[in-house]
Amino acid sequence: MALRAWMVALGCCMSWGITGVAFAATATAQVTVQVDRPGAVIHREIYGQFAEQLGRGIDEGIWVGEGSPIANVHGFRKDVVDALKAIHVPVIRWPGGCYADEYRWRDGIGPRAKRPVRANYSWGGEEHNAVGTHEFMDFAELVGAQAYLAANMGTGSPREMSDWLEYLTGDGQTDLARERRANGRAKPWKVAYLGIGNESWGCGGHMRGVYYADQYRQYATFARALGGQTLVKVASGANADDYAWTEAVMAGAAEQIDAFGVHYYTLPSGDWKHKGSAVAFGEDAWIATLKAALHIDELIARHSAIMDKYDPARRITLAVDEWGTWYDTEPGASALYQQNSLRDAMVAAVTLGIFHAHAERVRMANIAQMVNVLQAMILTDKGRMVLTPTYHVFDLYQVFQDATSLPAQVRADDYVHDGVRVPGLFATAARGTDGAVHVALVNPDPTRALRVALALPGWKAGKVSGRVLSAPKIDAINTFERPDAVKPVAFDGATVGSDGVVAVSMPAKAIVVLELR
Repeated sequence: MALRAWMVALGCCMSWGITGVAFAATATAQVTVQVDRPGAVIHREIYGQFAEQLGRGIDEGIWVGEGSPIANVHGFRKDVVDALKAIHVPVIRWPGGCYADEYRWRDGIGPRAKRPVRANYSWGGEEHNAVGTHEFMDFAELVGAQAYLAANMGTGSPREMSDWLEYLTGDGQTDLARERRANGRAKPWKVAYLGIGNESWGCGGHMRGVYYADQYRQYATFARALGGQTLVKVASGANADDYAWTEAVMAGAAEQIDAFGVHYYTLPSGDWKHKGSAVAFGEDAWIATLKAALHIDELIARHSAIMDKYDPARRITLAVDEWGTWYDTEPGASALYQQNSLRDAMVAAVTLGIFHAHAERVRMANIAQMVNVLQAMILTDKGRMVLTPTYHVFDLYQVFQDATSLPAQVRADDYVHDGVRVPGLFATAARGTDGAVHVALVNPDPTRALRVALALPGWKAGKVSGRVLSAPKIDAINTFERPDAVKPVAFDGATVGSDGVVAVSMPAKAIVVLELR
């Protein structure tokens, strides 16, 4: 059946159910994937993580210590390590965040019993430094991830940063290399990324862009990894739409920058004092959150345009090294702890799709954060662990790591609620390293199912399979008592027609990832 005739045949409304979710109406949409027009590689580092020294993100979340009754590997929770390995986390950023600009790396080496206890001025409480340089680098190796260290520019010095790098990467007989060996690590570590300052426009020193550019030039000069290692130096980039910061830093230091960071958090309300609840929300907050998340597309495009002026060859990576949803912390919860619902899964899916669309410039991103903080992959409570809906999106989307992006055009009616409008269907596609074509479809409408005609001109699929993530309610969450309330299941709603067009029956409020061969 031809594509147009197929779409006309689907023009009726119906009532049906899939994966236990019922829908009152069905709309139609078209997606065209240009398999014969490959784009940029989707660098796996786009799926990076962030673990800051705050709340229960490190202590209790990742680290319990070797003597804990909770199963662990060298003090790190085995269940957390296994879960992160399963989604092939490519890079982890540490120790901050704001905390990076008060962190003294020497506090975190040597016998743990002798390490100093410091106040955490950024997030409150005290840091016992049980997880320091050796522990974090070991953790990254356990997970199979590259290390992205954030150096202290705010209260540190170029000498302190330089010494840290020599301690980490020195392979000779210098005092620092020998000190590392004496502390238990014989061979040097590989440091892939180094952030020079963090949010230097704010918690990292409230600098002006011109001043930061000069500071960056000085620090970058002495940021050297030894043993022939290549070190990617990441400049503290802009806060959301602060384009003046990008202009000043790129104008003053572009030739010494390898990656330029941009931070953007999705708030349902847009008000930092009253951000909204992670769990108590209705459709107004659902669509407002999605609308806010989409703003990152404009931010990337405009920051990229400024970067193009000083880096037309696009040598410099735009690294979205903090992103995700941010809600009000529930009373009594640890710092920045929040639950994670189907809404967060939607935000993750559409945001990752935007990163794919900008893959030529966006080559690293770090969701905030990994465990027990903000839009976390994982939540823990003593011996219990639960995977969040966001984790499951990273699981579904790991097929896009290092895949080659493919243009995807969408024709669909918008999803509109109470005057707020967002696209009614999102699509991203790529040819994987396994040779298959992978297509992710996101239906944000909580009440309307979609019949999608997926065309791949110039390429014909022989078979299709997939998985779907959805739930009966928009505020569905996974809890320690019900850990599988929001979890991917096999998707059987796609078939390949004789003409090569793939007919996809999508549930409402659903994320579907298809594999076409």
